[in-house]
Amino acid sequence: MHLHEPTRREQRREQTFAEIVTTSRALIGEGEDLSLRAVAARMGVTAPALYRYVASYQELVDLVAFEVDRLATEGFAAAADALPADDLAGRLVVGVCAFRRWALSAPREFGMVFANPVAESPCTRRELLTLASSGIFFTDLIRLLWERERFALPRLEDLPDTVRAAVLDPLIPAKVDDIAAEDRGLVWIMMQGWSRLYGVVALEVFGHLDPRVVESGEMFVDVMTSALPLLGLDHEQERLDALMRAELARS
Repeated sequence: MHLHEPTRREQRREQTFAEIVTTSRALIGEGEDLSLRAVAARMGVTAPALYRYVASYQELVDLVAFEVDRLATEGFAAAADALPADDLAGRLVVGVCAFRRWALSAPREFGMVFANPVAESPCTRRELLTLASSGIFFTDLIRLLWERERFALPRLEDLPDTVRAAVLDPLIPAKVDDIAAEDRGLVWIMMQGWSRLYGVVALEVFGHLDPRVVESGEMFVDVMTSALPLLGLDHEQERLDALMRAELARS
């Protein structure tokens, strides 16, 4: 099978997209407002020339947010790779700590990725809700844990109607198409885990917690520890708590 070799035009187009993302991240990192005009000026092109690649401000934000999330997730994966491949629980803990470390160190990038309103177009909305690199990274780890440990899942019949519909046709970044209907309670656990992680980190990043609690990481540790029983990891709480605190000490 012959792989398609990108044409020179396709290569230039990809290079331009990469430059748009790099320029946008530089503006964000410098505390500047992100706009098509600002990106074009920094790149030394006219705004109309940029419109050939991104047609609107929202399209620019969506492009940059996706790439920022993808690049940040490479960091989460690299942190997890410090542990053995079979230490799934440890890798998950190290990964969520890396997520928090990134969020606190790059609050504007975190805000762009996770405080950016999702587009109203149903097609675009589904893509934005299901393709996030960070979400796929964490839900993959949860699924691997379940496949090995077979921790208890909520039964479909015990879930509220709206939740049952959501797990049978999920809008989350997770590979779930081959999960049997009777095991779709796993999707609800994935949703619960993400709500805990995002909720506490967003409160920390946006300054809605006592700074002393943020600095100590105690709320983060408490919320993450409370999720361990969901994943059948009660018996590993002492080890994982120590690992989490060691990771936070690196922040």
